[in-house]
Amino acid sequence: MKTSSILIIEDDDLQFEIYEEALVKYTLARVKTGSEALASIARQPPDLLILDHVLADGELGLDFLTQFKELLPFVPIIIVSGALEVHQQLRALQGPRRAHFCLPKPVDIYELQKTVEVALTECGQSEAVRQFEALERSKRVDALDILSRSTDRLSRQNRIREIIGGSRERPNISALARQFGVARRTIIRDLQELIRRGQVKAEVYPEWENPPSEE
Repeated sequence: MKTSSILIIEDDDLQFEIYEEALVKYTLARVKTGSEALASIARQPPDLLILDHVLADGELGLDFLTQFKELLPFVPIIIVSGALEVHQQLRALQGPRRAHFCLPKPVDIYELQKTVEVALTECGQSEAVRQFEALERSKRVDALDILSRSTDRLSRQNRIREIIGGSRERPNISALARQFGVARRTIIRDLQELIRRGQVKAEVYPEWENPPSEE
């Protein structure tokens, strides 16, 4: 079974030793700047990114977040930093170019391990697949609802045809609305459709092309 790979962008040697100890079951790679991370990602895309904010050479991790997401759209990102204000954490976790998690330093080992596991199993590509499946289910539900309403409308219109029959008398729209449990304007639309299709004579409802307002 392939071991998940994690790219750690961290310039502090002691912090990286914590990662090595806590995440021993994963394949770790380390760079010290965002620029190095971009080059590393191009060579070997990781399964997960752990990103510090204050990096070597004066670079800031959040400045690279958009580029990381463009290169790795389905790879979860965990920010681990003690240098972020609350508004910076919120910004990093919001919008289309977002990180998935933001943990403070000093990092809690158990929280780190749990977050990494959740990120690898439930975020990134798995998250995208779930969203796509949910969208497909939503479309199917909408389609079934539309089909059901269409079937109900056709059934009601057939009954209206039977009730009106060959009569030239005006139908009692209010009575039909009560009978079928719908609004008067729904019955008027039914009559309009029936007349357009030639299933009911226009004389039955002369104002069918310009009915009075039902509001």
